[in-house]
Amino acid sequence: MSAHATDDLPALLTVPRAAKILGLSRASAYRYAAAGELPIKRLGGRVYVITAMIRPLLDGTEELAA
Repeated sequence: MSAHATDDLPALLTVPRAAKILGLSRASAYRYAAAGELPIKRLGGRVYVITAMIRPLLDGTEELAA
């Protein structure tokens, strides 16, 4: 069994999926990504959230800035 529920997530998450996991609206997640508050990677014109860099948020050890 995994030590953390986040261990089963892929390396990159779509912004809507990251929003759902983080408890944010889709629009808020895109705003955080555009502001640089969510770590993103652009591939082929698509935007992905880097799971390893948001793991502290998912584990509850860090919070998004207001």
